[in-house]
Amino acid sequence: MQMTAAAVITNIPKSVSMSSLIPELATLAHAVLATTISLRVIMRRPAVGVALAWMFLVAAVPGLGAVFYLLIGERRVGAKRARRIAAFRTDYERLAQAIIDEGVTNVDWSRHRPEARGLDHLGVKLVGLPTVTGSTGHLLTDGEEILQSIARDIDAAEKSVLMEFYIWNAGGLADEVLQALIRARQRGVSCRVLIDAIGARPWWKGDQPNQLRRAGVDVRPALPAGLWQTIFSRNDLRLHRKIVVIDGKVAWTGSMNLVDPRYFKQEANVGQWVDAMLRIEGCVVVPLAAVMIGDWMLETDETIEQIVNDTGLSLVEPHGEGDAQVVPSGPVETDDGLLQMLLTLVNAARDELVLTTPYFVPDESLLRAIRGAAARGVAVHLILPEKVDSLLTRYASRSYYADLMDVGVKIHLYRKGLLHTKSVTADRCLSMFGTVNLDMRSLWLNYEVSLFVYGEAFGNHLHDLQQSYIDESDPLDMKEWSQRPYRERLLENALRLVSPVL
Repeated sequence: MQMTAAAVITNIPKSVSMSSLIPELATLAHAVLATTISLRVIMRRPAVGVALAWMFLVAAVPGLGAVFYLLIGERRVGAKRARRIAAFRTDYERLAQAIIDEGVTNVDWSRHRPEARGLDHLGVKLVGLPTVTGSTGHLLTDGEEILQSIARDIDAAEKSVLMEFYIWNAGGLADEVLQALIRARQRGVSCRVLIDAIGARPWWKGDQPNQLRRAGVDVRPALPAGLWQTIFSRNDLRLHRKIVVIDGKVAWTGSMNLVDPRYFKQEANVGQWVDAMLRIEGCVVVPLAAVMIGDWMLETDETIEQIVNDTGLSLVEPHGEGDAQVVPSGPVETDDGLLQMLLTLVNAARDELVLTTPYFVPDESLLRAIRGAAARGVAVHLILPEKVDSLLTRYASRSYYADLMDVGVKIHLYRKGLLHTKSVTADRCLSMFGTVNLDMRSLWLNYEVSLFVYGEAFGNHLHDLQQSYIDESDPLDMKEWSQRPYRERLLENALRLVSPVL
C-alpha cells in the first residue's frame, strides 16, 4: 500500500529530528562539492603546486574554499568570448592581407643575433603575428609631452582614430586628448575608443564619456563587469593595453595610461607616475591596429571588413629600417606565449640584462630564469620603484629580493616617483617594451601587448632610458636588507603565497 509524504514524515522516529540531519547533509554536500571541483582541477591540468593548493583549500575550508575557486580559480572568459578569441588568428591574417605589403615580413635576419630569429619563430607559433621590417619609432618619457603629442596626432587625423587604454583619468592635459577626439569627429574622422570598464570606473561615472558620444565618437567599455558577468567569467580579467592608431600610419604604445601624472592618484603618496611611450611609424603599425581591432570586435558586432572600410585603412608603406614583433597576450588568447618569449629573451642575454617594472611578482619560471642569468655571469639589473600604490604587492615583491641578490642581481629602487615603465633589454640588441608588468597578474590574467624589437638602434635608446632610471635610484644593499625585522619578513613571505591574485 502506498504512503503519502505526510505519512512518511509522521513515521520518522521521534528520536530523529530534522535538525539532527543537517550536519550530515552538510557533510555530504561538502564531500560532493570538493570531489567535483577536485576532478575539474585535475582535468584542467594546472601546475602541480597550484592544483594541490586548490584541492587542499576546497577540502579544508567548506563552502568558502569552493566559492573562492569558482571566483578566481580559473581564467574564465565566457564561452562566447573564448570562441571569438580562438578565431582571431585567422582574422589577424585577413587583416594583414588587407593592409600590409607582403614584402615587409621578409626580415634580413643576418643583421641580428640568432636568438632574434628564434624569438620570431616562437611568436609566430604561439601568437600568430610575425616580425615586420620597415618601422621607426621615437621614445618619449615626459607625461605632458606625450599627451600633447597624442593630441596633435589626433588633430592631424584625416580618416580614423583607434584608441584603447586601461585607465582614462579626467584632468590636466588628458582633457586635451578628449577635445582633440571631439574635433576629429566633427571634421568627419572615424573615431573608436575602447576603455576598460574597471580600470577607468571613475571616468565612466563622469560626464566625459557622454561628451564623446554626443560628438559622435564611438566609445565602449571593455570587459563590462557585474554580478551577471561573474556567473560566466571572471571580473578581474582586465584590458591592460595602451594603443593609439591614427590613419593606420602612426601608432602609440607603452606603459602610460590616458592620465596626466600631475592629477593622477596623488593621494597614494608615491609621487608622480613615471612612464614611457613609443610613437611609431611604418609597418609595425599594422599588427598594433590588428590587436586593437580584435579587442573592438569582441565588444561589438562589427566585422573586419566594416572596420577597414569605415576607417579607410590601406596598405602601409615601410618607414625606417626597424624590425619589431607585436605580441598580444591574455587568457585563452595566447596562454603562456608572452611568458615563453620573455623567458627566451632573458635566457638570450650574454653580458647584460636590464629589467624595469613597477610590480615585480614573478612566477617560478621567470624567477629562475633571472637568477640563472645572474649565476652564469650576466650583469643583471632590476629597477623597481621605491614606493608602489599597492601595499600588498609591495610586500609580496620584497619577498624575492634576497633570492635575487644572493646570486648577484643588482636591485635599484627608483626614488623620483612610481616608475611605471615596463621594459627589458638583453645586451642592448634584444628588447621588450610595452604594457606587461613582471607579475603573475600581467602574465596570466590581463590582456597585454608588448613590442619585441630586434637591433641595437632601439636597444641602445631604451638602454639609455633604463640607465637614467638607475642614476636616479638607490642600490639595495644585501647586508642591510638581511637585517630587516622578522615581522616584515613574515608578512612578505605570507603575501608571496597569494601573489598570483595580487
